[in-house]
Amino acid sequence: MSQIITLNENGIHVVLEVTEEKDVRMLHFSSLPYDEATHKNAEQRKRSRLVEVQVTGANQDDHHGSKHTRTNPGFLLEFQEYRDFRNHHGRKLEIELEKDGLTVISHLQFFDNVSVVRSWTDLTNKSDSTKGIEYVSSFALSGIEKEGLQCWSETCRLHVPHNTWYGEMQWRNYSLPELGLSPVNYVTLKRISYNSAGTWSSSEFLPMGCFENLESGNALVWQIEHNGSWHWELGEQAEHLYIQLSGPSENESHWWKELKSGESFTSVPAAVGVSCKFDKAIGELTKYRRLIRRENEDNKKLPVIFNDYANCLDGDPTTEKLKPLIDAAAEVGCEIFCIDAGWYSDGDWWTGVGEWLPSKLRFPGGIEEPLNYIRSKGMIPGLWLEIEVMGIDCHLAEKVPDEWFFVRHGKRIIDHGRYQLDFRNSEVVIFADQVVDRLVSEYGVGYIKLDYNINGGIGTEILADSFGDGLLEHNRAFLNWIDSIFKRYPELIIENCGSGGMRMDYAGLSRFSIQSTSDQSDYKKYAVISAAAPIAVTPEQCGVWSYPLKDGDDDEVVFNMVNTMLLRIQQSGSILGITNQGRERIKQGIEYYKLIRSDIPNSIPFWPIGIPTYGDGWLSLALKCAEKIYLAVWRLEDQQNTCLLPLQEYKGIDLNIQCSYPDKESCRYLWNKESGTLTVTMPKRNSARIFEISIC
Repeated sequence: MSQIITLNENGIHVVLEVTEEKDVRMLHFSSLPYDEATHKNAEQRKRSRLVEVQVTGANQDDHHGSKHTRTNPGFLLEFQEYRDFRNHHGRKLEIELEKDGLTVISHLQFFDNVSVVRSWTDLTNKSDSTKGIEYVSSFALSGIEKEGLQCWSETCRLHVPHNTWYGEMQWRNYSLPELGLSPVNYVTLKRISYNSAGTWSSSEFLPMGCFENLESGNALVWQIEHNGSWHWELGEQAEHLYIQLSGPSENESHWWKELKSGESFTSVPAAVGVSCKFDKAIGELTKYRRLIRRENEDNKKLPVIFNDYANCLDGDPTTEKLKPLIDAAAEVGCEIFCIDAGWYSDGDWWTGVGEWLPSKLRFPGGIEEPLNYIRSKGMIPGLWLEIEVMGIDCHLAEKVPDEWFFVRHGKRIIDHGRYQLDFRNSEVVIFADQVVDRLVSEYGVGYIKLDYNINGGIGTEILADSFGDGLLEHNRAFLNWIDSIFKRYPELIIENCGSGGMRMDYAGLSRFSIQSTSDQSDYKKYAVISAAAPIAVTPEQCGVWSYPLKDGDDDEVVFNMVNTMLLRIQQSGSILGITNQGRERIKQGIEYYKLIRSDIPNSIPFWPIGIPTYGDGWLSLALKCAEKIYLAVWRLEDQQNTCLLPLQEYKGIDLNIQCSYPDKESCRYLWNKESGTLTVTMPKRNSARIFEISIC
C-alpha cells in the first residue's frame, strides 16, 4: 500500500507519495490544500516526478522531443530513506533515492514564516563505473494547473521576465496558447522553455518566472540561484502541466559531467514560492531573499551613493574634475563617492584593462589624492573595478599562460576585446586578491563597483568534462572568491554590476549588498525599470541612477529623484551644471530619503496599477512598511492627467495621505474610502511624486 506524506508548512501544502514499488512522487505543492480528485488516473500520479536525472547511455523512454521528461534513471529511482528535521532556517526534508548505484537526494528547505522553499539535488555515484550526467533538475513539479474546473488554456497565465541592456526587468504575462502551448493531445512535444548560457545570467531573461491560475487563485513563483547557465521549462504530460528548474544542461548549455565512482555533484539551488496571486508571491520571495542574504550593515543603513559616471564624467575622471564634484556631492548629502571607469588608463582603456594601476596622467598627485579628498568630506571613497576580465591589449595578458583564461578548441576566448579570467586557477585568485588588497589596504577604498561587461560564453575546456562543466566550476569558484573577500573585509561594500543588470541573480545577490539595475541613460525610460526592480531584487539592494541633465528643469530633477527614492540612491548627473533650485531639489530629496530609509529594509513591494511595462502612461510602486505605505507615482506621456490607484486592502478605512516629495505638491489627490481607490491628478506630463499613506 502507498504511503502518503502530507505537510502544511508556512502556507505551503505539500503531498508526497511512496508506492509499494518504492516509486516517489510529488503529487502537490501549492498554496491550496490537496484535492485527490485532481489526479484523474494512475499515469498522472506516475508522471508526478520529484526529480529528473538523465545519464548518458540510459534509455529516455518517452516521446519527449526536447523535453526533460521520463528521464533515466530519474523515472526509475527507488525510495531509500526520508529525513524530516529542523535546522536554523526551518523544516528540512531530504528524500533519498537510488538506482544502479546512483544515489539521489532531493532537498526541500523550508523557511519559517515564509511561503518559499529552497530546492536542490545531490548525486553520488556509488557504483564501480563512471556515469555521465546530462541533466538533473533542481525542482520538478507536475500538475501545477490542476486546481479549478476550466481548461488551463483559458485560466492560466505565465509571467516571463524579459531582460536586456537598457531595458531590464520587463515582465510580460501570457496565456499558454499565446506561447504556442495548447491542449492538442494527451502528450505533446511542445514545451515553453527559457534559459541563459554563459557568464551573464540575465542578459535576455531573469532567472525567474511565475505561473498563475486565475480561476483557483493561486500562483507559483521561482528563481534559479545561479550566476551562470540555467534552464527552466514548462510543458504538458498526461494532461497535466509540469515545471522543471535546473542549472546548466547538455542540450541547452553544453554542460556534461563525468561522475566517477565515489564522486558527488550538487545541482544549483532554486527557490519556489506560493501565494494567492503574482504580487503576493513576489512579497514572499522578497522576505525569503532577505533570509538567505549575507548580513551586512549596508542593507540596514542604505547610505546615499554618488557615482561620477552616468550623464556626468562618463569614464573620464581626473583629480581636477573630481574635486568640485566631490564638494557638490557632499553638499547635497551623499555618503559614498565612487570614482567610476577610466581611473586606470591615460586615455582609451577598453581593450587595455587588466592591471588596475592608477593613471599618473589623470592623477598627478596619485589616486590617493582624490580618494583622501572624498574621505575629508565625510564620505566613503569607492572605485570601479572589472576584475574578471583582461583586455587583449593588456601587457600582463601576454605574460601569463592560457590556463588563466577561458579556452575553447585550443584558443583563448575573446569577447568584446577582453579575455575571461578563470577563477578555478589559483594564480588568478592570488592576482585578484592582490588587486583588492591594494584598493582596500593601500588606497583606503570602502566601496567597489564590481562591473562585468562581456559574456565569456558556454565555458572552457581546460580541466573540464565539458565546456559547461568548466563554466559551472568557474562560477562557483568566483563566488567562493567573493566570500573570501568579505571574510577579509566584512565592512567592504561591493556593488554587483554587469553592464547594468545583465547578471541579476541571487547566487550573487545573496552576497553583494547592492545591485546595479541598469545603464539606461534616459530618466523617463529608467522609471519603468525602477518601478519593476523590486520584483527581481529587494528594494534595499536596488541601485538606481538619479542623473539630472545640465539643461533640465525642476520637474526633471524631481522625476530623477522619485526614480530612486524608494530604493537605493545612486546620484550622478550634471550636479555642477544644474540650477541652484535643481541642486536644492536633490538635497531635499536626499534629506527626505534619510528620514524614510530605515523603513525600506523591512518593506514589501506591491504595484497598485499593475507591473510596469514600456508604453504605460502611468506607473506606480508601493512599499508596505509596518506603519506606512510609501507610494511612487509617475505620469509619463499619458494624455489623461488623472490616475485611479486601487488600494483594496484599505477599502472602508480612513487613511491619512500626503505628498511628501516634493514639498510643493503641484498635484491633487483624493482617498476614495468607499471604493478603496486613490485618485491622483498631475497636470504635467513626465512628472513624478512620492506619497506617504498611513491609517488615521
